[in-house]
Amino acid sequence: MACTSCSTSDGGAPKGCKNNGTCGTDSCNKLTVFDWLSNMSLPNGDAPFDCVEVRFKNGRKEFYRNTEKLTLSMGDIVATVASPGHDIGIVTLTGELVKIQMKKKGANYLGTEIPKIYRKASQKDIDIWSTARDKEEPMKVRARELAIAQKLEMKISDIEFQGDGSKATFYYTANDRIDFRALIKDFAKEFSTRIEMKQVGFRQEAARLGGIGSCGRELCCSTWLTDFRSVNTSAARYQQLSLNPQKLAGQCGKLKCCLNYELDTYMDALKDFPDFETKLVTEKGDAICQKQDIFKGLMWFAYTNNFANWHVLKIDQVKEIVAENKLKNKVTSLEDYAIELIVEPEKNFNNAMGQESLTRFDQPKAKKKPNKKRKPASENAIVANNNKPENNNRTTSNIRQTPAEKKPAEPRKPIIITKNVDKK
Repeated sequence: MACTSCSTSDGGAPKGCKNNGTCGTDSCNKLTVFDWLSNMSLPNGDAPFDCVEVRFKNGRKEFYRNTEKLTLSMGDIVATVASPGHDIGIVTLTGELVKIQMKKKGANYLGTEIPKIYRKASQKDIDIWSTARDKEEPMKVRARELAIAQKLEMKISDIEFQGDGSKATFYYTANDRIDFRALIKDFAKEFSTRIEMKQVGFRQEAARLGGIGSCGRELCCSTWLTDFRSVNTSAARYQQLSLNPQKLAGQCGKLKCCLNYELDTYMDALKDFPDFETKLVTEKGDAICQKQDIFKGLMWFAYTNNFANWHVLKIDQVKEIVAENKLKNKVTSLEDYAIELIVEPEKNFNNAMGQESLTRFDQPKAKKKPNKKRKPASENAIVANNNKPENNNRTTSNIRQTPAEKKPAEPRKPIIITKNVDKK
């Protein structure tokens, strides 16, 4: 559920608190329960439930008893019991819903082993807590360098400081058992604090760190998933998925938890299907199953002597042939039962104007040949005329002159025409 700051605005668009899970009401964080009883008052004479839920780093939550009768609400920063010293956390849930959450997680709210809350955190407590949180990231880098120097096959995934800064918890992942006694000595010498090592699984590490899955959404384990169920490759086989480790594995390196989400639906649909190893006996030969479509109720069969041609049958037709084979009767052929599938025309993408293509950038562009520099037409004509054999004997006066070298034209003389007249 979202906090009150994340509600929609007047226009219907979400406003968003823009605090990235650290808002004051704390209801934007991982696995936070919306307190739908917050506006209800208790009956007269009934005391509120004295346990509260407190959140620490990376969504870690614990239950504490409010023995001091403090007035607590969601978002309050409190100091709680720790060993040794005290820890600082944020209250995420109060009231009767805490009792329901404790029952769900198997915590006994009537027992005496529930730790208690000391007080509301003072400004000094918050300053020490913030200073300790700022040390975690550079300390993690240095801790990894020390682990690599000792050649230990382990990965320091995260560090969590206690609220009073007296202890640091190192979370690590490893495939085998690790002897880190010498490493703890190096950590204590390097960081001058109490060290505690906790091994977590690869899925727990992904849940703590978070991330974006291949579906484009945040990881289920870091947002809403509360338990990690075992995932087998049989879940992928039932869903007819290719057994490709790169596609079936999540960021933790294990099989994706979402393979179990639709498994029950596939199992229910497969109840009406004949066995995949079913063999049909016909007069043309035996046929075995090659493929099946669970939701359309279709099965593809091929003769053992001709695997290239597949015949599509409905599951009712397959059951009918199997019933005949049980009576030791052979059907004529699969062609008598096969159905024809109508192939839908392929839809090609076009934009509104029909001018774009999705594959227009796939073809490599042809390289352009360098253009040869062409001389002007007048110069080409001059060179051609000078190369003619009859023009080779011309004097230099025939060479084209520039306008500056041209001589002024002489005036033309008048032409006088005379006629000879014979005298008689």
